[in-house]
Amino acid sequence: MTHIPVLEKEVLKYLDPKPNENFIDGTIGEGGHAIEILKRNGPNGLLLGIDLDYRQIDNSRSNTAQFFKRIIMVNDSYLGIKDIVTKENFHPVNGILLDLGMSSWQVEESNRGFTFKKNEFLDMRYNLQNVLTAEKIINEYPEQELIKILKDYGQEHFARQIAKRICKERKKRQIQSTFQLKDIISLSVPPRFRHGAINYATRTFQALRIAVNGELENIKKVLPVAFQSLTIGGRLVVISFHSLEDRLVKNFFKEKEKEELVKILTKKPVVASLKEVSKNPRSRSAKLRAIIKV
Repeated sequence: MTHIPVLEKEVLKYLDPKPNENFIDGTIGEGGHAIEILKRNGPNGLLLGIDLDYRQIDNSRSNTAQFFKRIIMVNDSYLGIKDIVTKENFHPVNGILLDLGMSSWQVEESNRGFTFKKNEFLDMRYNLQNVLTAEKIINEYPEQELIKILKDYGQEHFARQIAKRICKERKKRQIQSTFQLKDIISLSVPPRFRHGAINYATRTFQALRIAVNGELENIKKVLPVAFQSLTIGGRLVVISFHSLEDRLVKNFFKEKEKEELVKILTKKPVVASLKEVSKNPRSRSAKLRAIIKV
């Protein structure tokens, strides 16, 4: 499957890479956005690519091979941006991109249970050194905790019904696969909700992925660190994929604007065009926000 970077034109518009400037892609994935930045920041501009998933570092390394002299790859969390910048002596930082979505490789080829369309083990970890898996949450967390995860992270209307059935089913046997979980969700939601525009399992899978990887906490932590790492005039572009993430980004940007430390470049979140959505359905929920440090 070919990786299509989300909101590519818009990322380039708001990051505005110029010759010899340095950029950080905090979630480099398969390197789609990175390649476009590197095409524009030569001959001496550098790109620092970070990813928590070591397989993604391999993927992006092979995809960006033509730029190997100008790219530094680090297998780590974007939370370590400040330390990585110091260690690699990566200055000045003219722009940072944080694409908070999963990549198509993670969904289609990682075999980690990110999708309910394939029967895989309920893993959902970006970082395989993390001991917490979706399977562990599903089989060991108390019912009230499951309800909270599904409500808070998935905004799931049938959180109580789903959590109750999970607890009932796991007494009979361990819930280990994506299809087992999908069947449980199907039995938990009223029949008329099984055929909506958004698949009935989407919110539960999203909630589990966020819980396993601590995604919302990480966003809260990374935004101030990324902002501090930028040089004056540097730009921060963030792409989020659901309202919880977008709200955190919006509030952080507004707070920095009140402190007169940034200029907000996107008064409203920038979304994908109908043309892009038809080519790449995953871009449907993408929202981009950008600031410039003043």
